[in-house]
Amino acid sequence: MLNFLKQPVISISETSSISWMQIILGIVFVLLAWTLSYGISKFLGKKLAKNTKIDRTTLAVIQKVVFFLSLILVFLLVLSMLKIPLTAFAFISGGVAIGLGFGAKNIIENFLSGWILMSERPIKIGDYIEVDNGFGSVITIGNRSTIVKRSDGVHVTIPNSQILESKIVNWSLIDPFIRTTVRVGVSYGSDISNVAETLKNLCQENQDILQTPAPVIVFEDFADSALVFDIFFWVNLTLGKELRVIRSELRFAINDAFEKSGITIAFPQRDVHLHIQKNIKALEELQ
Repeated sequence: MLNFLKQPVISISETSSISWMQIILGIVFVLLAWTLSYGISKFLGKKLAKNTKIDRTTLAVIQKVVFFLSLILVFLLVLSMLKIPLTAFAFISGGVAIGLGFGAKNIIENFLSGWILMSERPIKIGDYIEVDNGFGSVITIGNRSTIVKRSDGVHVTIPNSQILESKIVNWSLIDPFIRTTVRVGVSYGSDISNVAETLKNLCQENQDILQTPAPVIVFEDFADSALVFDIFFWVNLTLGKELRVIRSELRFAINDAFEKSGITIAFPQRDVHLHIQKNIKALEELQ
């Protein structure tokens, strides 16, 4: 058995060849190198996260660079220990190139896109983004794909190339502050000064609404069935609440405050005019 493992499998030149033993040891060492490189990158990441203020995206980039550099270094050391020259891989370069060109095109595209995302940083880990009409937070940016946790708790895996090619709204690219709005309509005849003052007080009492910039109450329109008011206010996404939850809580507060103040929230209304005088005369003539 030992003699069989020592038999040459690939002849590189007249003086050198690769045996089954070298191939098996090479595979074992590469797997060990992968595990060791992964452990080194994780250990370094934990140390940096504990002792420095590096953000998570930069930390992920450092971990990946350390991982691949360690893997390449150990791989070269293994080749040197087993006395396998780099020229041994020259004969498969053509086949690998063809395989990568056809079968692994999307993988390479997503891999390169992942490094572009981590270097240019249009999105970062923890950013709140909108993609394909859905909202979510970026959990990880991997070599091939990015994982986004949607507002409903579902984790979505998006290929990195799709993120680069698609239109993505990053709600926290520059800062986590976002302006949103809540609309309410009150019935005609309401005291609009009282309405505006009530809405202003509710914004001041809500801890999720920023007071700088101050909320703005706008008398938007004389609609068909209502006097329309818009409340524009700013929130901080890092507080952990979704925008729709903050808006919902404000609507609950508006409904309660209007009931206490006697302000009626408008609903669709139509005035119907009936002309019955002519019909009465026609009935009298028939009789």
